[in-house]
Amino acid sequence: MKTWRFYLAGFALLLAFDTVVQLSFKLTGEHAFPPEANIAWVMRVFGHPWIYIALIGYVGNFFTWMSLLKHAPIGPAFAASHLDVVTVMLASAWLFHEALTPMRLLGAGVIMLGIVCLAFAEKGAHPANDAPTEAKGALGVVAGD
Repeated sequence: MKTWRFYLAGFALLLAFDTVVQLSFKLTGEHAFPPEANIAWVMRVFGHPWIYIALIGYVGNFFTWMSLLKHAPIGPAFAASHLDVVTVMLASAWLFHEALTPMRLLGAGVIMLGIVCLAFAEKGAHPANDAPTEAKGALGVVAGD
């Protein structure tokens, strides 16, 4: 049970970082227009605090993802990392009043259904007392040996 709490907390943190990064880029972009090939535009982009929040979010995202990959099976972990598409869509609807169209909601549902299917497939791949095996490198050596 402890493992599932680790996964839930880790993926919740990963989603939070991903969502903050994308929303920060959106807020930075709103202040960066019109795009121009000059130093004034670069100063506008880097003069806005949201760009730094996005960069910090990327660092947090990286370390969270690396921690999760150390323990989580790669297939479901990679799929679950794409839940940010759903969280960004919902946050954008709330903060920026972007439309939640039926097709967007259907797409979000398909993403969530796919993640659930992969989670069940992974659960069935390893018997209850059998830990997932580590990937072997090119020389057949298990990582950490």
